[in-house]
Amino acid sequence: MSTYPAATPERARQVVASLRIFAALPAEASQALAKLMIPHEYAAGQVICLEGDPGDYVYVLEKGWIKVVRAAVDGREQIAMLLHDGELFGVEAAFGGAAYPVTVIALEEVTAWSIERGALLSLVNRCPALALACLKHLSEQVLYYLQLVEDLGLRSVQARIAHTLMNHAELRNGQLVVSRRAWATQDEMASRLGTVRDVINRSLKALEVDGILQIERNQIIILDAQKLVERGRAAK
Repeated sequence: MSTYPAATPERARQVVASLRIFAALPAEASQALAKLMIPHEYAAGQVICLEGDPGDYVYVLEKGWIKVVRAAVDGREQIAMLLHDGELFGVEAAFGGAAYPVTVIALEEVTAWSIERGALLSLVNRCPALALACLKHLSEQVLYYLQLVEDLGLRSVQARIAHTLMNHAELRNGQLVVSRRAWATQDEMASRLGTVRDVINRSLKALEVDGILQIERNQIIILDAQKLVERGRAAK
C-alpha cells in the first residue's frame, strides 16, 4: 500500500466526522480513532486488500469507488458490493481474527485510511460507543448479503437490474438518474449481478423499449419509476 503524505490530525478528524456509522461517537472517541488512522492513495485497478491475506487492517474510504469481489479458480469474479466515500471495509476480518474473505480493488483513484487491527480492538475495549458502531456496521453487512442472496437466487436478471438501478438512482433536475462512470461497463454489471454481458444488454434494451429507461452515454434516466420498481419485484 502507498502512504499518502498529506495527512494532518485535523483532516483525520474530519474524515471520522463524515462517517455515518460513527456519527454518534463521543468527541473523545472520535479523536482517539482519528489518531490511529493512516492515509493511503491507490490508482485505478490497484488491489487494496487480497482475499486470503491476514486481516490486519480496517479501512475507511475517504474518496473514490472500490469493488469488493470473490474470485473463482478460473478467474471469474463475483462482485459482492461497490463502495464509495464514507464506507468501511475489512471490519469482519479484523473482529473475527481471520483472513480477508474478499479482494478489494480500486475502480478509480482512491484515498483510504487504514487502522491497525490491534489498535482498533484496544480502543473498542475502552469505548462501548465505538463497539456498538462497529456492531451496527457488521449487522448492516449481514442484511446486505441476505438481500444479495435473494437477488441472485430468486430474482430474474431483469429484476436484478431494475432493483440495482433503483438503489443507485439520484434525483437530478426533477429526474431519477443513474450515473454511468467510466468503469461502470456492462461487464462490470454482469459480474455484479451474476450473469453475462449479452444478457445485461438484452435486459437493458427491453426496459428501454418498454419506455421505462432512457439509456445515454453517461447516464441512465428512469422514465417510469413505478414500473421499474414492479420489474424489480419479479421472481425467476
